[in-house]
Amino acid sequence: MKVTTTTTTENISAYGGLNFISERFNKLDFSSLIENQLGQRPLQSKFSYSDVIKNLWMLFLSGGDCAEDIQEHLKSDFLQIPNLKVCSPDTIGRVLKSLSQKKEIHISDSGVEHQFSNHDNLNTLNIDMLLKTKVLEPDKYYDFDFDHQFIPCEKYDSKKSYKMKRGYFPGVSTIGKHIIHIENRNGNTNVKYKQSDTLKNAYNLLESKNIKINRSRMDCGSFSKEIIDVVEKNSKLLYIRAQRCAELSLKIRAVKKWKKVKIGLFEVEVCSINYSPFKGDKTYRYVVSREQNKTGQTDIEYQDNFIYRAILTNDTDSSDKDVIEYYNQRGAAEKIFDEMNNDFGWKKLPFSFLEENTVFMLVMAMCRNFFLHLLTVFSEKVSFVKTTFS
Repeated sequence: MKVTTTTTTENISAYGGLNFISERFNKLDFSSLIENQLGQRPLQSKFSYSDVIKNLWMLFLSGGDCAEDIQEHLKSDFLQIPNLKVCSPDTIGRVLKSLSQKKEIHISDSGVEHQFSNHDNLNTLNIDMLLKTKVLEPDKYYDFDFDHQFIPCEKYDSKKSYKMKRGYFPGVSTIGKHIIHIENRNGNTNVKYKQSDTLKNAYNLLESKNIKINRSRMDCGSFSKEIIDVVEKNSKLLYIRAQRCAELSLKIRAVKKWKKVKIGLFEVEVCSINYSPFKGDKTYRYVVSREQNKTGQTDIEYQDNFIYRAILTNDTDSSDKDVIEYYNQRGAAEKIFDEMNNDFGWKKLPFSFLEENTVFMLVMAMCRNFFLHLLTVFSEKVSFVKTTFS
């Protein structure tokens, strides 16, 4: 068999696909969005904010996990990408840190110091990018999810959580697969502490862009009167996991008629009751489900061997089954956190301080949102790329 050898003097890159990514970045005119929102760097600066952000995104979309990978492994490939000004790792770190904003200090009634890090400019830039890619559109209604993600890290200012591990505890808002708002907090801050303010910030940002919320969905970490009032004011419907209390338990125990339904692979019993939480005069629907525990042990509070769960909602039209199934879909947020931790750098935060790492987290959340956009665009062109790859 005759073997033909072809010789070329052209550089061949294992990362040629980055050319298409760079082209898409430019076509969306993200550089103008970034400069308009973050401003111009000093005249003597060689690199703009958009140069740095684009370098960082390219790095992680190439499989890297720290800025040093550009210098050590990717520089020759990056130099072949048109319209990409390749930055050094030091430049990336220095410019990202320059974007940090002073953290807020709050003292609780018990005298505990809590540190918060907000970044209105970067959160706004993230929404502008989602509007540019038409993931979000003005005057349309969307479903809103909120959760906290504990990020273990041994940083100079990180504090211990209730699990006695040091780290940060950001509150993260999402619409569908996309992160739409982040407020970073230190690890010692309870999820309920000033969460209503966090949610106000997220809802107000969406309102400023004419993005409307149909349904909001949260776990029991959002179960307080102050938080529920904010959620109800900013969305048509709400679904929040309720916390147990003696009065609610008595009301549930009084239910005689339960309906059997299949939720996923499991058969459970469900019912709805009306209840006014927080000793208030406002009544909500509680959708309650129960299933027998695996141990057969009797629960002291309920005097039976069932596990009970309740969802507070103002949705009076959906069936019990529909409410539970909709609420259970919020488990998809865990996948978002897994991807941010493992693929987009959150488990290896690069800086020493809360406010600096907030910048990195937000920039990388934008990177993941951009990646989801790329999957949509490329899947329309080539059959082997699927939107389900995320």
